[in-house]
Amino acid sequence: MAKAIDKRYEFVLFFDVENGNPNGDPDAGNMPRIDPETSHGLVTDVCLKRKIRNYVELTRSGQEGFEIYVKEGVILNNQHRRAYDYHRIEPTPKKLEDARVTEFMCKHFYDIRAFGAVMTTEINCGQVRGPVQLNFARSVDPIVHQEITITRVAVTSERDADRKEREMGRKHIVPYGLYRAEGYVSAPLAERTEFSVGDLDLLWEALINMFDHDRSAARGKMASRKLFVFEHESRIGNAPAHRLFELIKAVRRDPATPPRRFDDYEVTVDEGAIPDKVRLISLI
Repeated sequence: MAKAIDKRYEFVLFFDVENGNPNGDPDAGNMPRIDPETSHGLVTDVCLKRKIRNYVELTRSGQEGFEIYVKEGVILNNQHRRAYDYHRIEPTPKKLEDARVTEFMCKHFYDIRAFGAVMTTEINCGQVRGPVQLNFARSVDPIVHQEITITRVAVTSERDADRKEREMGRKHIVPYGLYRAEGYVSAPLAERTEFSVGDLDLLWEALINMFDHDRSAARGKMASRKLFVFEHESRIGNAPAHRLFELIKAVRRDPATPPRRFDDYEVTVDEGAIPDKVRLISLI
């Protein structure tokens, strides 16, 4: 396994959606998630991590050390048993028999190395706190939620065929929204999972490209627009994260006109206020 990263990082990702639903809320009829007090749109950290996982699985499939732990249809206990079988240990229900099984999971699964995992099921592989964490993404401005009526020329069953020629449905869209997500990468936690420089480069690659491989009619047109990375000289860090985040702003060029494209915004960085021993890297 490659050497773990030895610097702290923070990052800011701007992405947008056009005529799509970036993250539906199943408790609200799958309408776009929204802050009810401000009407700003929300995208959960879980949604963003899912896209990162999908990108890694797509581009690193079959490569040792880049398997994905949390994916559709997988039985987690079977994933855990692989670690016990590898070390020829028989698991005891709900008891962690050997720390080596946790190390096995970190070594083989990218998303455990990055995000951590709670693996304390019947076949216990321990608990890992990951070095990469993301906040909920929030839209720069309040979003407008539209419910669009759609029709389908086919009907569902034979009993419907005699009484109607088509069926009605609905979909939810945001005409346009620019979202901002913030994240963190901890060097001390990376040491525990052996999250390496190569793993970090793959994270940046995924954040830049993940929407290009996540197309669907429901999500409309989505794209990563800007990715800023703050690199500290030390593993502990050289400035508070919230102060670094405050240096990056996105504002509408014309407040009187509803935004409908990325060029309607101006993204600025107060580079003169960047603290010593912190370097800003613009990846998009």
